[in-house]
Amino acid sequence: MTLYIRFAEEIGRILDQLETEGTIPTGLSRRAVSIEPPRDPSHGDLSTNAAMVLAKPAGSNPRALAQAIAPKLEQVAGVTAVEIAGPGFINMRLAPDVWRGELAEILGSGGDYGRSTAGNGHRVNVEYVSANPTGPMHMGHCRGAVVGDALASLLAFVGHPVTREYYVNDAGAQVQTLGRSAHLRYREALGEDIGEIPEGFYPGDYLKPVGAALAAEFGTQYATAPESEWLDLFREKAVAAMMDMIRADLALLGIHHDIFASEAGVQKAGKVDAAFADLTAKGLLYQGVLEPPKGELPDDWEPTEMTLFRATEFGDDQDRPVRKSDGGLTYFGTDLAYHAQKAAEADELIDIWGADHAGTVKRIQAAVQALTGGKRFDVKLVQMVKLLRNGEPVKMSKRSGQFVTLADVVNEVGRDVVRFTMLTRKADAQMDFDFAKVVEASKDNPVFYVQYAHARVRSVQRKAKGEMGLEAAGADLSRLDDEEWGLVKLAAQFPRIVEQAAGTREPHRIAFYLYDLAAAFHALWNRGNDRPDRRFLVQDDPDTTQARLSLAEGIGQILRNGLSIMGVAAAEEM
Repeated sequence: MTLYIRFAEEIGRILDQLETEGTIPTGLSRRAVSIEPPRDPSHGDLSTNAAMVLAKPAGSNPRALAQAIAPKLEQVAGVTAVEIAGPGFINMRLAPDVWRGELAEILGSGGDYGRSTAGNGHRVNVEYVSANPTGPMHMGHCRGAVVGDALASLLAFVGHPVTREYYVNDAGAQVQTLGRSAHLRYREALGEDIGEIPEGFYPGDYLKPVGAALAAEFGTQYATAPESEWLDLFREKAVAAMMDMIRADLALLGIHHDIFASEAGVQKAGKVDAAFADLTAKGLLYQGVLEPPKGELPDDWEPTEMTLFRATEFGDDQDRPVRKSDGGLTYFGTDLAYHAQKAAEADELIDIWGADHAGTVKRIQAAVQALTGGKRFDVKLVQMVKLLRNGEPVKMSKRSGQFVTLADVVNEVGRDVVRFTMLTRKADAQMDFDFAKVVEASKDNPVFYVQYAHARVRSVQRKAKGEMGLEAAGADLSRLDDEEWGLVKLAAQFPRIVEQAAGTREPHRIAFYLYDLAAAFHALWNRGNDRPDRRFLVQDDPDTTQARLSLAEGIGQILRNGLSIMGVAAAEEM
């Protein structure tokens, strides 16, 4: 049991006692009660806001409630002092043995340190990437892919059964265009001069192998045949080829989905009709006319009757069409049925979308609420990435015809650099990705700084074993000084950071924490630059060296655990 969990349980036990004694009423919500380090380390090791958040519902005042809690905290094993600060915060100081025990817990738990059951088996479906199957992945897809994959790993780490899902948009106009574009490349592979790719078709060279494969399979059978004979076939073949390419691109990032759900499959399986029947039974679909667009009306605008979903009953600003006036499905109509399909196998849904889809969030949230009876559904918006090289915009890829491909970027700077960098900003914040900066060996580059910390841990371990025959096992941890214990205290926050990041669905918090931990480790390392006795390896003091090896291994373990959640390998040397 990690430190913060243990003390959270102690606070819970004390609050139970206060209920029994009649000091506070029973049944108060304790959701907002927290245990965390004080902002100022001089105030102690741990702080709780229990008195602050419970006083008002308990009919008390924070300081009076803190005075009831504090004496009981003083009796908790490992607590050496309790102080009430300000209006009612309670600060605790802990005995050195507590921190020795936590370092031993880190070393003993290894890769499981920070793992928890907080998710309590609550099933989460995370849908991410879901790029149209019309070409290779580009860097706009990359950021959402990494955020979604890291979030899925984070949720699994805290005890959620997680399904990683990709929605294949294989129905509609864009894949029809893909089929026609593939037919052009097919004719080209047969030796025809197709000239310039027509406007509106997909121009990238990536369709040339598709055309060649179609030519090898069908010969000249469809070269001059009417479109009705080949369009569906070529569309299916092209989509399959594009999905193979997309899977290969994602594999470069170490990303693998559990499910690839087909939009056409959702329609074919009758999921749309089932969802519409459900909404109709609930009185949430009706035939109606949308209000005219705001501002000056287009000359060709005229009111038309469509099948509408009562999205306004669930917080949207207008009702939304699910069928057009000609009876055809809107994209939203299929999308809501797809979300109902996902929700049937999950307790919670999370979608990772590009920020350009922000305008559709309310309507799909309204639909999910209506179809699932209020299951939790989050949409995480991810901003685009601006690609730079030494501050200058990067030109588009010739292969794609339109954009810089994900494969180009990963092949140049490496998977770990790309993944870590994508998590160094909040997902909804703009990001610059400068090819020169992300490989720079400096403190200003978080990827390098964290990786260098782990490489230093491995380096000191190799030297200690090779030069002194020492390893961390069996160390006398009392040899560590106050500054070194300060690093242990920061390391001990890892489980708390993990649970907070999982609770807020924000994997970038792991990257921020690892940078802070790496900075503290480097600072401790650098104190030995001028004083040999402050180094991790002290040749004439094997006992201190062994204790510091234990500290280094503990920090290395936290770095590995955090990087593993992010899908980044820890550097063994640099």
